[in-house]
Amino acid sequence: MTRLSHLTLRNFLIALHDLLATTAALFVAFYLRFEGGDGFYDRLPLLIQILPYFLAFSVVVFFVFNLTTTKWRFISLPDALNIIRVATVLTVALLVLDYIFVAPNVRGAFFLGKVTIILYWFLEVSFLSASRMAYRYFRYTRVRRHARTDDAAPTLLIGRAADAEVLLRGIESGAIKRIWPVGVLSPSSSDRGQFIRNVPVLGGIDDVEDVIADFAKRNKPIARIVMTPSAFEPEAHPESVLMRARKLGVIVNRMPSLESGDTPRLTAVAVEDLLLRPSETIDYARLEALIRGKAVIVTGGGGSIGSEICERVVAFGAARLLIVENSEPALYAVTETLAGTTAAIEGRIADIRDRERIMRLMAEFKPDIVFHAAALKHVPILERDWSEGVKTNIFGSINVADAALAAGAEAMVMISTDKAIEPVSMLGLTKRFAEMYCQALDHDLAAAGHGAKPPMRLISVRFGNVLASNGSVVPKFKAQIEAGGPVTVTHPDMVRYFMTIREACDLVITAATHALGTQRSDVSVYVLNMGQPVKIVDLAERMIRLSGLQPGYDIEIVFTGMRPGERLHEILFASEEPTREIGVAGIMAAQPNEPPMQTLRKWIAALEQAIARDDRATIRTILKDAVPEFGSTAA
Repeated sequence: MTRLSHLTLRNFLIALHDLLATTAALFVAFYLRFEGGDGFYDRLPLLIQILPYFLAFSVVVFFVFNLTTTKWRFISLPDALNIIRVATVLTVALLVLDYIFVAPNVRGAFFLGKVTIILYWFLEVSFLSASRMAYRYFRYTRVRRHARTDDAAPTLLIGRAADAEVLLRGIESGAIKRIWPVGVLSPSSSDRGQFIRNVPVLGGIDDVEDVIADFAKRNKPIARIVMTPSAFEPEAHPESVLMRARKLGVIVNRMPSLESGDTPRLTAVAVEDLLLRPSETIDYARLEALIRGKAVIVTGGGGSIGSEICERVVAFGAARLLIVENSEPALYAVTETLAGTTAAIEGRIADIRDRERIMRLMAEFKPDIVFHAAALKHVPILERDWSEGVKTNIFGSINVADAALAAGAEAMVMISTDKAIEPVSMLGLTKRFAEMYCQALDHDLAAAGHGAKPPMRLISVRFGNVLASNGSVVPKFKAQIEAGGPVTVTHPDMVRYFMTIREACDLVITAATHALGTQRSDVSVYVLNMGQPVKIVDLAERMIRLSGLQPGYDIEIVFTGMRPGERLHEILFASEEPTREIGVAGIMAAQPNEPPMQTLRKWIAALEQAIARDDRATIRTILKDAVPEFGSTAA
């Protein structure tokens, strides 16, 4: 129910319309019941006396059932049900008025009568609905007319009826422009031969070529295909649709899932949409419950992962967001993207290596949750520049953890990597050391925490390669295909796990909801379920085919050899790392062994001295002592 202070002139005009409709329904019901004769005119004076009180009551009923605040442009079944509820309440009010007040106290006989009251109910529903439906139909026909005069592209929709209906509503309301649907192709046999909002279901997805050819024969060529979320399910064979559409020269767009929080707008179909297993089902209400109204800091907020986390926490209702980033262009880009949102967003240039700066920023901002995404992550670069990886991934993470604790945060979530498991690279090694520090600090806080406020949680979330992130193989392959090849793959047996940026970030936040549950868990390392690993050479061949080309004929694949720090197969859990199901879809927990904080601090002090001397041998020895499994599975 809308507050009175929020009502506008439009709402008062709607209330006036409904009062006139109610008055008309009452008088017409009387007139019809008594056929315009003496019975009608005898009752007219008393009816006029009662009318102001009945209309005052009617206004309250309209307001309670949201009739005055519903936009007529979007009237639908729930609004029609509200009209029926209003008519029913007013009819019962007339019944009570007649049988309890007027009949025994004024006339000595029934004033309205049952027939008049029944007539009134039907007339009230009709009069309240008529103008609304007429306006809705007027807007609908105007959108149709504009769509055709604005050269809207004749469009085929692909997906199940429920998805197509959402898209059709968006077109009818004007939210989605410049396309006009002429038919639907559904993977569900039960949809075929049906109409969805007056648009026919013309067949199954495999009929796409025949349908497009049929429209071309009738001089009504299909210009665009829109794939809804259900069109990307494996059984719908999305690759086949995309390849056929490209051969026919038809533009292909996709509509994002509304559950993910995206607006219903059309976007280009990316190759990444077709490379993955179905995404995990995310409990968005759970994420919103964690984030809404909170103050959040994201380090590395200008990077591919960090910027997506920023967008998600804003979407889930964060009250304040501080973005910490050491790249000025990246910081500018992410703050511009988020400008105009409801959250108070602040961007600050800072390097997580600068301990004093990070401590000061967090103390001033007082975050509830810190997402630590800042890191150096490119394997070959860190193999050359060990010390830089140690400074950022180890000491930078220590600075962020200590600053979050000092600022009174509820939780710090560190973005880790599957390369931290039995690491063979400096990226994995430095990330594993940072995990160990967070684990040890989380353990010590839990052991010492007996106050009124629960102790801060420090967790790490591991996942693999993220599609379309900076440095990902997919953008690299796309660029090589567009350049005519060759596509370079390091090894024919190289295997990796993949997931989308959106899914990875949503699961990171989901892990935080588990860590901050009502019962404190002893889990501090979470691993995202990334499905089955993908062979990189298969990925390259698939991307070439999706571009309408033939691997080995149009585009060559060249094997360049494994780079330092790489291994053929990534693993999700170490051999001596117990796993645990936590009852959250898409996430598992790991229980790696971590040394006590006292031992870690000795290693940290020794690392600081070795870094100052740029003593690579000592750095390697210390890290090998800290993570004995380092290099044990080198390929």
